[in-house]
Amino acid sequence: MADTIAAIATGNVLSAIGIVRLSGDRAIELASALFLPMNGRKLDSCADRTLIYGKAADRKGNILDLCLCTIAHAPNSYTGEDTAEFQCHGSPVVLRSLLDELFFLGARQALPGEFTKRAFLNGKMELTAAEAVADLIDAETKESVVNAAGQLSGAIDRKMVEIYSRLTDISSHYHAVLDYPDEDIEPFRMEAYARELEDITASLEKLLASFDRGRLMTSGIPAVIVGKPNVGKSSLLNALLGYERAIVTQVPGTTRDTIEEKVMIGKVSLRLTDTAGIRETEDLVESIGVERSRRAMNDARLVIAVVDGSTEPDREDLALVKEAEKAPKGLVILSKKDLSDREIYLDTSLPVIRLSALTGQGIEELEKTIEEEFPEPDVPAGEILTNTRHASAVGRALESMRAALEAMRSGNTPDIVLTETEGAMQAIGELTGRTIREDVTDRIFERFCVGK
Repeated sequence: MADTIAAIATGNVLSAIGIVRLSGDRAIELASALFLPMNGRKLDSCADRTLIYGKAADRKGNILDLCLCTIAHAPNSYTGEDTAEFQCHGSPVVLRSLLDELFFLGARQALPGEFTKRAFLNGKMELTAAEAVADLIDAETKESVVNAAGQLSGAIDRKMVEIYSRLTDISSHYHAVLDYPDEDIEPFRMEAYARELEDITASLEKLLASFDRGRLMTSGIPAVIVGKPNVGKSSLLNALLGYERAIVTQVPGTTRDTIEEKVMIGKVSLRLTDTAGIRETEDLVESIGVERSRRAMNDARLVIAVVDGSTEPDREDLALVKEAEKAPKGLVILSKKDLSDREIYLDTSLPVIRLSALTGQGIEELEKTIEEEFPEPDVPAGEILTNTRHASAVGRALESMRAALEAMRSGNTPDIVLTETEGAMQAIGELTGRTIREDVTDRIFERFCVGK
């Protein structure tokens, strides 16, 4: 018997539509006790996955809402259990009242991610796909949406199942020859599988290499705006955000600390940090800010060096440009285009953009340049690793495969080589959920929101 869980799936916010969902052995029974279809039929006799219009009432017969309800019998539902879902007007009071009635009838509050966890445990969804549900909810860019949707459709799992199957074929051939020496089985020669092991290793290497892009895709590319005091760094941050996040004055050294905000630049998500102006100073507070600015530069994947375009660059400006050249990616902004359009030459290999944060001139060119510096990867949808657990499992599988290849090339016996390939299979099983521990499963679904 699966106890029946219930939750508000749309959160405790005022909205046009709110959803209350149930799953478990008594889900349809409890929904039927509260809901009277306008067509006069009983809810439990209505067709699965059909929206039924009717009245939801409390235990005293008071009408709570005129709403829609749908049911699905096991195993043909999201969770693999009997399910019901109310689509109500989005008042949190309406939703809470309906939920309280369900609790009174015997349902219990669903835990975070419990609906999707049940889908996984009931074989309706692979673990990598289940985890992609949370990634899809959290997605902040179209790239993240497309990748999470690809994982939800099973892209990672299909790749891992294929690798697991190929390793199983190798292992089963070896053990068949070993266990049945009198049978007419093709002799096992480890070297015959060399290309197979190399191909599997290459596939794992390519997949693991995508994790760096995946982290940037989900958390945002760490970017930093640097420059001397009063060159227009904070004005640039405000212009990119579309509102005044940082204080802007004519007084040099206004920004004493780093300010971090997420911002979409075209299709690229940046975790953008505005820094204190970098200069020599005896002011203790300002010097701490300058030190933090330098640390932010060291941690950034993109350094935007801002130089006052209304004056001739000095030694400190040129030094900051050289610092930006050492970053993984860098570009130079010649600011205050509205004050001066004078020709300024900078001896740098970095893109140089003239810009006015006040008028917006040059912002479009900046967005285009950043998109060119961080192009969308040429990887099939869903095959970019974004999950640390997945990357760890792939990394362990790859380590085992490299050890297997090394053992084979060193002339070790097949059993030693296959011990390593079985280690890779174990890691892959943890990724897909075939050999996952219960405590790890619990931890995975704890990050989900209630009602999903």
